[in-house]
Amino acid sequence: MTIFTPSPAVAQALQDGRPVVALESTIITHGMPWPQNLEVARQVEATVRENGAEPATIAVIGGTLHVGLTDEQLEKLAQTKGVAKLSRADMAVCMAQGRTGATTVAATMIAAKLAGISVFATGGIGGVHKGAENSFDISADLQELGQTAVTVVAAGAKAILDLPKTLEVLETLGVPVIAYGQDQLPAFWSREVGLRAPLRMDSAAEIAAAQVMRAKLGLPGGQLVTNPIPQDAEIARETLAPIIAEATKDAETHGIQGKDVTPYLLQRIYELTEGRSLEANIALVLNNARLASEIAQELCKIEA
Repeated sequence: MTIFTPSPAVAQALQDGRPVVALESTIITHGMPWPQNLEVARQVEATVRENGAEPATIAVIGGTLHVGLTDEQLEKLAQTKGVAKLSRADMAVCMAQGRTGATTVAATMIAAKLAGISVFATGGIGGVHKGAENSFDISADLQELGQTAVTVVAAGAKAILDLPKTLEVLETLGVPVIAYGQDQLPAFWSREVGLRAPLRMDSAAEIAAAQVMRAKLGLPGGQLVTNPIPQDAEIARETLAPIIAEATKDAETHGIQGKDVTPYLLQRIYELTEGRSLEANIALVLNNARLASEIAQELCKIEA
């Protein structure tokens, strides 16, 4: 029994040995309203294709794990209400119960690995939430990076998180944290956050070669490639800091906890920035899709 169903385009690309880039689906179901969510999903897929790779948007639909969606499936998912938000802990349950769920970073990595896809483009990863020393609220994305061999291209961890602690946990888990084209770590909407990156690489070819070398060494886990948001789209950290503080205080006041924290904060920051944060989010996702496609191409050259 096949545990996942590839779209016809993804199945053909994998059979031909062409580059494929995995894409998550929570940005569609939990990140943006209809119809903007569909427009952006199509934009991201088009960007991957324009840069020489096949997009594989991943989601669980009616209990079936889909690796790559047809345009009809994408449109239907974008309009579906009550979609579960899936990570490692609940992905199998959702499938067993025949339900529909959108994949987070962790769940997308699991599906990509199952399908033989080595590169995944997303917006930002989850991490250690502020106050985690009391709440123990740490995203499963970090553990997944430590054990699943997929290179994840993101604009850093989401700026709402405790970034120094997130970096420490990634180091403990043995995850290479690579800043692309700069020495500083980016943080989602901002190009710099005052943290020096452990590693720096300046080309997709270098990143692909490092992934192949990790496999040869028998090292578990993936790589986190932090790709700074384009300069003309960024929101400086000095501007964001008080906005994030206000949004976090609001979440505490309203007793928001667990999986609800991140979507609440992102929505509140959207309101406080009058939509600017969403524009930046779209720009960084497209930028990550471009770089991920280049890395996927370089991996195919090495493996050919």
